[in-house]
Amino acid sequence: MPTESPWRLRDFRTLFTATALSQLGTSIGYLAIPLVAVSALDASPGQVGLLATLSTAAFLVIGLPAGAWVDRLRHRRVLIAADLTRAALFASVPVAWALDALTLHQLYAVVLLNGGATVFFDVASQSFLPQLVGPDGLVRANAAVVGLQAAGNVAGRGAGGVLVQLLTAPLAVVGVGACYLASALRLTGIRRTPTPPADPGRRPARLGAQIAEGLRHVLRDRELRALALTASLTNLGSQLINTLLPVLFTRELGLSAGVLGAYGAVGGVGIFLGARCAHPAARRLGYGRALSLAGACLAPAALLIPLIGRGPWLWAAGAGWLLATFKIGLDNVLGVSLRQRLTPDPLLGRMNATFRFMLTGAIAIGSAAAGLIGQFAGVRPALWVGGCLLALAFLPVFLSPVRTRRELPQQAGLPPHHDSRPLVKE
Repeated sequence: MPTESPWRLRDFRTLFTATALSQLGTSIGYLAIPLVAVSALDASPGQVGLLATLSTAAFLVIGLPAGAWVDRLRHRRVLIAADLTRAALFASVPVAWALDALTLHQLYAVVLLNGGATVFFDVASQSFLPQLVGPDGLVRANAAVVGLQAAGNVAGRGAGGVLVQLLTAPLAVVGVGACYLASALRLTGIRRTPTPPADPGRRPARLGAQIAEGLRHVLRDRELRALALTASLTNLGSQLINTLLPVLFTRELGLSAGVLGAYGAVGGVGIFLGARCAHPAARRLGYGRALSLAGACLAPAALLIPLIGRGPWLWAAGAGWLLATFKIGLDNVLGVSLRQRLTPDPLLGRMNATFRFMLTGAIAIGSAAAGLIGQFAGVRPALWVGGCLLALAFLPVFLSPVRTRRELPQQAGLPPHHDSRPLVKE
């Protein structure tokens, strides 16, 4: 059901508002949970790094099977179940704090299980969107969603900093659970819930074979492989920086949680602006040139981020962060749209899961590396490693066939030996 504007579709508007609530909760939690560890539990840099690592570990453990499972299930049900799970997990934090029973081990368990729910939410959401809006509305829909995520970063991290200052970090987590609960309730309003794609002429494939098919689809395609590598390097560099910013701001620079929230909001502004400019840039330059030129021109600005300090250096690092995240926002819209159009519908879940496995695996590695480097070499060296990775992350796309692509491809067909019959039908 192609449409030029996805906003004409009621189900897309419903998904969009639910995603807004979910993203707001994620953004508040992104800031509040590390500050709970640092301020309420006196966590060390190594413990903060472990907390961040566990928050993404689920993508390494169940990320690939989740894609095959999502391809077999109704996506709306997956999204609602994930939101309800996350709401319950975050509600446990202020309850334990009020009972004077909150520990780092509980935070470790909360972020680990929350990561598992987020695996399913992210994969199902990116697989559901093309079915709701059709190929003609895909770029605009992705631009809207990425812009929404950026706005959530601005509002959520800014609000998170303010809430932590006003209520203390454990109480600020109440808002996280409330956002996820509201998102789940909103998702019940989606009317169109397509059944999983099926090929009745073929026997169902085993889970391992379906996972391998998704991996081959991404890693054997030169364009998909380049997009995955660039995005993974970007996540690795970003996480090295973001993991230790609470330690840098509160201990080394002596700045408030509100300033940290404002700095995080700058990144949200950059992603929002990049998402808004993605469609006009692709129309004027072509999809490949927009991706490669943005990387070559903007990625080196990330080298300003490790210079962060008080006074003018705070502003210089903020400008570098703004430009680097502008490039990330543009990449997210055009890169996600391209990979969705390069993938047939029955493989969308596994393709998205493969990307999320690689991208979130990079975040997990970045979190662990940040903790190790911060513990044994200091916070500044970790920031420099992250800045250098961000500055060079554009190279896989720049050196691939993506650079010469002017238009999105037609929707990909099924591979010759593809088996898309679901094992389970809801």
